[in-house]
Amino acid sequence: MVEFGRGPVPQSDDLIPYAGRWVAYLGSQVVAQGGMPQQVLRIAGSARYKETPEVFYVPTDTPLDFSPFLERIRRALPAHPPVYLVGGAVRDALLSQQSHDFDFVLGGDALQVARRVADRIGAAYFPLDVERATARVIYTGESGERVILDFAALRGPDLEADLKDRDFTINAIAVDVNDPQALLDPLGGLADLRTRTLRTCSPESFRSDPVRILRAVRIAATYNLSIQPKTREQMRGSAHLIETVSAERLRDEVLNILGAPRVRASIQALDLLGALEPVLPELASLKGVEQSPPHTLDAWNHSLDTLNQLERLLHVLGPVHDPDASESLFMGLAVLRLGRYREQISELLESDLVTDRKLRSLLFLAALYHDIGKPKCQRQPNGTGRIQFLEHERVGALIAAERGRALHLSNVEVHWLETVVEHHMRPTWLAREPQGPGSRAIYRFFRDTAQAGVVVCLLSLADLLATYGATLPQERWARQLEVVRALLAAWWENHEEVVDPPALISGNDLIHEFELEPGPQIGQILEALRESQAEGQVNNREAALDFVKNFLKGLRDRGQGCRSRPLPF
Repeated sequence: MVEFGRGPVPQSDDLIPYAGRWVAYLGSQVVAQGGMPQQVLRIAGSARYKETPEVFYVPTDTPLDFSPFLERIRRALPAHPPVYLVGGAVRDALLSQQSHDFDFVLGGDALQVARRVADRIGAAYFPLDVERATARVIYTGESGERVILDFAALRGPDLEADLKDRDFTINAIAVDVNDPQALLDPLGGLADLRTRTLRTCSPESFRSDPVRILRAVRIAATYNLSIQPKTREQMRGSAHLIETVSAERLRDEVLNILGAPRVRASIQALDLLGALEPVLPELASLKGVEQSPPHTLDAWNHSLDTLNQLERLLHVLGPVHDPDASESLFMGLAVLRLGRYREQISELLESDLVTDRKLRSLLFLAALYHDIGKPKCQRQPNGTGRIQFLEHERVGALIAAERGRALHLSNVEVHWLETVVEHHMRPTWLAREPQGPGSRAIYRFFRDTAQAGVVVCLLSLADLLATYGATLPQERWARQLEVVRALLAAWWENHEEVVDPPALISGNDLIHEFELEPGPQIGQILEALRESQAEGQVNNREAALDFVKNFLKGLRDRGQGCRSRPLPF
């Protein structure tokens, strides 16, 4: 029997190129190297079959930095069979990044092991696929942070076969949880990480699961990797199969792309690979749709640049101030006007309407679709020479909502998406007012948009930057920033006074105090009252009743009186 050693590793400068690899030693000579000890033995045996080598692991220069939570999981695991941590958590440790998702594989009963771990660490247990022996454990910490642990049976006879069946080499790296510093890397994923290359584990990778095409684009953008040319060809050749993927899986991967860095580059990559139209088919209609000045781009490239500008804006307004990112005049002005709200903006974008689907991703989906109504609304009145897109925001909202339903977004997410697209022009219209928005206009804005109004403000800024490009006048940008500042101040600093004034009287009060009949005019009166509250004209019950009395008198004077209850005689 061959012993697989971890140390002491023979000391030699000749071993430096083998860091993170297993080597076979005969005497003082390396006779084979590979990503797993069994792999090394096969290679060594083919050339030196009569001799028995020693097999050692050569450690990486820097120890792998796993989350301390891994040790807690390890203590909860049974001694046998061996349990391996695979995929993203290992990749992230090699990149010195912390992970909150752990994937484990083992040769035994994965469901039983998952339940045991859940019981030991006080977490929730969910069987995901009993037939394929896959389960999930979700641990929620005291501050609300979640750690997700997935347990699965080995796919194939051993770990090597399991890893070769995965998507990309950088995700086909494993460690034994009892020896987490020794990589098991049969496909050279560590070398690909070092050269920043994304490569499939198998030529059939995308045909067996077409959603991997979207995942490849996201991973390349997130980790700044170059997709191997052969892998790109495989993606292009399998793009038509995306139509066979379930809406739920497409939705999750699209939102993951939109929530990752370099969104514009990802969308362009999907388009060049022929993978965008099967997922978001309406976007093709934007190509070649010309726009009049101040627009400098057609509708498609404008939408792409809006994504880019939005990402820049959210970066400078992120939770941590980045002086380098705000060096440009326009970004510096944005920080000056809006930097006080960076924590609130970040908290909002990291929140979700549905568990694990961040508002940030929905905002970028809205940005991508904000002008989707323009192709249907394009007009060029005779003699004007200008292209118009009247009502494009309303038409676009319907199209965006339909795409949201096709992706199986929840009803609340679809409504949120529709609201953002429909009202994305509102801050720009308010900026055209010489005096800026008054309290009544701000109240009406948030009455129609609610919390979505905050991201409408952010989208309007990105939209303006993408509209003018390098021709944007500083005064125009400053005016838009001032409108957005006023709106955000109302939402976060004067919410009760301007955005959501407290109810001073009810519909029942109107019915009893003024002998009105129930009906839609009750709501109209209450809405007029709330607008007056937002303007500071009414602030107590007595003033509210006086307001209603004068309001009704005005209606009667104009011949529009409300219907009163008939007298009882």
